[in-house]
Amino acid sequence: MSDVVIVEELVKRYGDVEAVRGISFGIRKGEVFGLLGPNGAGKTTTIHVIATLLRPTAGSVLVAGHDVVKEAAEVRKRIGIVFQDPSLDWALTAWENMYIHGLLYGLSGEGLNSRIREVLEFVELWEHANRLVRYFSGGMRRRLEVARALLHSPELLILDEPTIGLDPHTRARIWDYIREVRKREGMTILLTTHYMDEAEELCDRIAIMDHGKIIAEGTADELKSLVGSDVIIARFDRPACFQSGPVKECRELPDGRVEFVVENAAKALPQLFEMAREAGLRIIEVSYRRPTLNEVFLHLTGRELRDAPAEGPRPFAMMGRRR
Repeated sequence: MSDVVIVEELVKRYGDVEAVRGISFGIRKGEVFGLLGPNGAGKTTTIHVIATLLRPTAGSVLVAGHDVVKEAAEVRKRIGIVFQDPSLDWALTAWENMYIHGLLYGLSGEGLNSRIREVLEFVELWEHANRLVRYFSGGMRRRLEVARALLHSPELLILDEPTIGLDPHTRARIWDYIREVRKREGMTILLTTHYMDEAEELCDRIAIMDHGKIIAEGTADELKSLVGSDVIIARFDRPACFQSGPVKECRELPDGRVEFVVENAAKALPQLFEMAREAGLRIIEVSYRRPTLNEVFLHLTGRELRDAPAEGPRPFAMMGRRR
């Protein structure tokens, strides 16, 4: 499978601040690739270099075989992007925002008109096509930005924190659009997020970023395997905690339940049941879980995923708040 994006030893500095510190990765054709990390990790800077909005300090980036510095115009033809910050013109209607964007990408005539209708229907905004964007809700604006990014059928769709600040219903709808675009058009998607559930739900592969570096890369299951343990939670008819057999660690929780750390929960459960029976314990409830991506981040960095200071100046000025 060919790589649509190839990043090699990418470095980006803002003065003395090194926002991206020599990262390398590839994105395969047709996959959803996620950059997961706290705010300030370097995710947005990375995609702005990929989108030709920033020049790299060092290293190279290819998009569909084109260099982002030497062939920036060719790269821009092949990408669609939804920025983290709003970028619509609020003084125009949804249709007008779409029409101007289409003209910039060389679309015109009936082909442009039909494509605008197609993507607005896809994001459930066709009935609002002639409304001014200033009267849209935040969720409607986000859906319009997704539609605009899809208008020219890009080879690479870049989504920078696409659901930040959205209500749960709109967030779920954005997830549905991403799945459907990938399924229907086989589009390659680069997603940045600091939401662990979003990365796990949508991405085929995930690169975890922190302080400008990629500290781990793989599928969600591969990343979780770095922690190397499953957790079984059990409640007995009386307090008990034992550490033997498959149990690597055992501790009592404040609510009276007991947490057992094991290598493989599915294999350990029958042994745990037998150990409880031999100890004369009655199991009242039991559950188990895999490590979370937050626990992977904690394992790799010693701290949890959290918001952090901004990584550097934003190269894209917010548009459209004209009154």
